[in-house]
Amino acid sequence: MASLLGTSSSAAAAILASTPLSSRSCKPAVFSLFPSSGQSQGRKFYGGIRVPVKKGRSQFHVAISNVATEINLLKNRVRNLLEESQRPVYPFAAIVGQDEMKLCLLLNVIDPKIGGVMIMGDRGTGKSTTVRSLVDLLPEIKVISGDPFNSDPDDQEVMSAEVRDKLRSGQQLPISRTKINMVDLPLGATEDRVCGTIDIEKALTEGVKAFEPGLLAKANRGILYVDEVNLLDDHLVDVLLDSAASGWNTVEREGISISHPARFILIGSGNPEEGELRPQLLDRFGMHAQVGTVRDAELRVKIVEERARFDKNPKEFRESYKAEQEKLQNQIDSARNALSAVTIDHDLRVKISKVCAELNVDGLRGDIVTNRAARALAALKGRDKVTPEDIATVIPNCLRHRLRKDPLESIDSGVLVVEKFYEVFA
Repeated sequence: MASLLGTSSSAAAAILASTPLSSRSCKPAVFSLFPSSGQSQGRKFYGGIRVPVKKGRSQFHVAISNVATEINLLKNRVRNLLEESQRPVYPFAAIVGQDEMKLCLLLNVIDPKIGGVMIMGDRGTGKSTTVRSLVDLLPEIKVISGDPFNSDPDDQEVMSAEVRDKLRSGQQLPISRTKINMVDLPLGATEDRVCGTIDIEKALTEGVKAFEPGLLAKANRGILYVDEVNLLDDHLVDVLLDSAASGWNTVEREGISISHPARFILIGSGNPEEGELRPQLLDRFGMHAQVGTVRDAELRVKIVEERARFDKNPKEFRESYKAEQEKLQNQIDSARNALSAVTIDHDLRVKISKVCAELNVDGLRGDIVTNRAARALAALKGRDKVTPEDIATVIPNCLRHRLRKDPLESIDSGVLVVEKFYEVFA
């Protein structure tokens, strides 16, 4: 039964154990077929089931015992049990302040091709709490059932080689819908845990490429979150750089090579006091959010009170924000569906590139990300055309971390971007 429902056997066993014996019937499912009208005249047997038959045109109303209903009830109970057993997540709608960070996260959910967000700020400013609260708002995607790489049935670029070969041979693979994954990358993770491992013994003895997927496989088409990313080991940083650049992860062991798609939204957070991030990795993040400590006394009191309410009764606290969470989730779904129809005028594109050129931004990532973020913001606001105000909102977050740092410069790089924007767009 547990495999039927796609849930863990332990959860299903716990529910069955808690179900009274009287409610669990050992009788087989009863299938009774009746004619829709009139009296039966004659009987026939189909597969051992005696069926009343009416002469002429036979019309049967099939009344199947409530097996399907019982399965659905059990499935709902398993889902509720799993949700209750998980650590309660602070609601995204309950986050007070930090509008810049929240906007960057929402825009990346609307358009994952923006390329992720780097969040830097003081200790205790809610960086990790905000990122993890995003999990409730993540939309559902179509995946190949049972595939460890979350392969997209409609896009071969994010499809594993095994699934692609099966589709080419004409096999019909089951498709299901699941929420976008958010994978935490711990600082102490080994390279094998991140990339995956190959069972060399099985490969040599049985000639089979036995691959144990890692965190990058699980993060495909999802979010990879690295807390304290500036403290990550250099060799893991190189692995993330390669996968983020190519969208694929390749594992090579003893002459055996396996590749799988690894397209993910990279979200990192850290405290600048603990060390700077390598420029190569910093440039891979689509957007950069600067988080500061709240100075307003009233706002600080509100944050403390909300946190105390959550710690006292997480379930009741989450329930109080359920309506706001659903409203925000619907807004995100609408924006994702409308994103392809959002346009940006050519003269606005030229001005964006002029800002990037005059700020000496290396490469073209700044231009691309600014265009994408502006379109995502317009979709979030329910418009089908980008305005200069949209660009003004997102361009500091898209370019701030791409400027070459001058050690003698005392002005924040985001201020320089804003000044150049108004100079060009004036």
